[in-house]
Amino acid sequence: MVTIDTLQSRKSTNSTVDAAVIVPVSERYDDVASLYREYKTALETYGRSFEFVYVLDGEFRDVFEQLQSLQRSGERIRIVQLAKWFGEATALAAGFENSRAEIILTLPAYYQVDPSEIPNLLEGLSDCDMVIGRRNPRVDSKINQIQAKVFHALHNAITGDSFHDLGSGVRAFRRQVIREVPVYGDQHRFLPVLASRRGFRVREIDVTQSKRDRSRRIYRPGIYVRRILDVMTVFFLAKFTKKPLRFFGLIGTFTFAVGTILLIYLAIERLFLGVDLAERPALLLSSLLVVLGVQIFAMGLIGELIIFTHASNLKEYTIERIVE
Repeated sequence: MVTIDTLQSRKSTNSTVDAAVIVPVSERYDDVASLYREYKTALETYGRSFEFVYVLDGEFRDVFEQLQSLQRSGERIRIVQLAKWFGEATALAAGFENSRAEIILTLPAYYQVDPSEIPNLLEGLSDCDMVIGRRNPRVDSKINQIQAKVFHALHNAITGDSFHDLGSGVRAFRRQVIREVPVYGDQHRFLPVLASRRGFRVREIDVTQSKRDRSRRIYRPGIYVRRILDVMTVFFLAKFTKKPLRFFGLIGTFTFAVGTILLIYLAIERLFLGVDLAERPALLLSSLLVVLGVQIFAMGLIGELIIFTHASNLKEYTIERIVE
């Protein structure tokens, strides 16, 4: 259970705010006060009311003091501090929960795109449900660009999508998106993918990358492995959440078929060619493949039974409009 220490109480005027700006402060952040002023200046050209919700993913004393100083100077900022580090997805979820506007804008706590591009994302919501700021052209290091291209090539090949900058933290979307698509673990990066599969209209627009976003990021090998696993997770969630037998049945059938063919081959060798089966690893391997195939297939059947039992409570579509 996540403990949230809300340092400023919710205001009753939340419902009158047009847009909520969620800024998660986690592992990476720049000077909060100067970046806030640049964000605010850009948003003031939007012509609508907005509020800032800063979510501190743990104890960031320097950031907290800067935000409190801004509050004392009259800035409309809400501070939400998590009891400890939970990750950016949880920080975003806390920000969503502690805001009430129907339009949500997520911004990173560091320079990623030119703040002057922010109103373009909000305007882009006029004909879609979610807009992602695609940094194009990229001005950061070649290593970062290569990593991004490899990741998106792998992701798009597996899922069949055509996204180019899922790593962008600059996104604008309607609240209905987060009502329908849960955010947990590290899945916040794939929110556009999951929203698109749910039926929401998602598109990327080119924005100017900040010239200050030039840091070279090389991660530990375990991070790259986790990203691959995240892609596989999203692929499964998008394709087979409501149809588990299709996934497990395909793998189980293939495994069972390979084991069966190998067993038949060994049986023919024994019966007609007089080949001894004793001390042959192939016999054990084929038997294990048959048993494993049955077990995997059974997992798919159990999943189907669970889905069938809870089918009345599941929703896998989004209604755009009802005309009477």
